[in-house]
Amino acid sequence: MQTIEKLNPTRGYSTIRTETTADNAAHWLFMHADAATGVRPCCRRDMLDEMWNFMNAITLGPAERNSGALRHFVLASDASAYNLGGDLDLFSRLIREGNRDHLLAYAQRCVEGVHHLHTGFGGDVRTIALIQGDALGGGLEMALACHTIVAEEGCGMGLPEVLFGLFPGMGAYSFLCKRVAPQLAEKIILEGRVYSSEEMHAMGVVDILVPKGQGVAAVQEQIRQHQRIPRSYLAMNAARNLAQAVRYDELLEITKVWVDSALALEEKSLRTMDRLIKAQTRRAHLDAA
Repeated sequence: MQTIEKLNPTRGYSTIRTETTADNAAHWLFMHADAATGVRPCCRRDMLDEMWNFMNAITLGPAERNSGALRHFVLASDASAYNLGGDLDLFSRLIREGNRDHLLAYAQRCVEGVHHLHTGFGGDVRTIALIQGDALGGGLEMALACHTIVAEEGCGMGLPEVLFGLFPGMGAYSFLCKRVAPQLAEKIILEGRVYSSEEMHAMGVVDILVPKGQGVAAVQEQIRQHQRIPRSYLAMNAARNLAQAVRYDELLEITKVWVDSALALEEKSLRTMDRLIKAQTRRAHLDAA
């Protein structure tokens, strides 16, 4: 079994935990490293900043890459949930303020990150999402941006934004349409229901489904298999980025539609959002207890 060694702790991350293999070929990023404090396991701006900073730090330019060297990036979570989605507390406040600039800045920051995952850090990285708890909204969008989704049985996965009159605007439709038919992608989004990881696997959204507790081993096995034929996976990355690319400008234009839709929400929808915030907060406190 491949050994995972901790990265230099002097990086000083407070919301994420990062680990790497001894050969520096596989990087693991665990969201919500501060879950024990009772914070909601969602896409808070401070965590996104630390995530993207780490991802940028391990990105290599074409001249820095070793010929034929394939790397891996695994996106996982230290919380009981994988990620419950966007920062609804921030959304609610910015929408009530009518603050389009800040809402768009948050959305654009999300788009930058998922696009980086989607393109494999420029081409030499295979990205893997390891889902060991509920993945909702923006959390699921991050997983959908990865090359491979490994999920344990019994996880909830869904895009519940329609519950408060919105839609998932940080890549869900674009990435889902690369995995399932557009009609099914729209159904998943517009129903707003939470599916089981078993259902998502049957639909083709989840690539690898494993029993609870076996997710890490499954990811490690995938990495071993990929490293047997690294040049093939590097070529597949290049082909994928040509034939199945989701363009950054596409993601950005869709997220602008999301921003405008969010700012048009009425108070009734915002009260629904507030109730979801309270439910997430209660869950986070219970998990931390």
